[in-house]
Amino acid sequence: MKKTIEVINELQKEGIIRKYAVGGGIAAIIYIEPVLTYDLDILYIPEKEEKGLIDISPIYKFCEEKGYKFEREHIIINEIPVQFIPVYNKLVQEAVEQSVEVEYQNISINALKPEYSIAIMIQTFRQKDKERIIKFLEQTKTDQNLLQNILKKYDLEEKYNRFIDSSNE
Repeated sequence: MKKTIEVINELQKEGIIRKYAVGGGIAAIIYIEPVLTYDLDILYIPEKEEKGLIDISPIYKFCEEKGYKFEREHIIINEIPVQFIPVYNKLVQEAVEQSVEVEYQNISINALKPEYSIAIMIQTFRQKDKERIIKFLEQTKTDQNLLQNILKKYDLEEKYNRFIDSSNE
């Protein structure tokens, strides 16, 4: 993992991506008990602001020049499948902008704050998200004020409250 994160940090240093944050299952295991995950999700803000389709070819070109292989939507970096996901809405953009540097397995990485992870999971609301939300709430020290502010800002309060109510039944 360490060498993979070093490559991602190099993408940022080279100006190919402006800022990134680890998301998905790997972000979850920073804060909660390990969960099954196949890949490393990197949510990122492209260096150049673009309208419409985002050109991810600079990431692929950089990785191809380094000799990394491609498998479907993943770039295999030091044997770890990495999926680069450009920010796709305002919540995810804010989550990446507000990401924090954390120490994980002796390396510093940018990770989503738990409150933003929960809000994104409420927004996407897949079955695995529902399970992870419960774990986040049980196993992390979540800033409830921050979480409520995020949920309110992105009109997710009602969905969150219905989920919490149904989870407590």
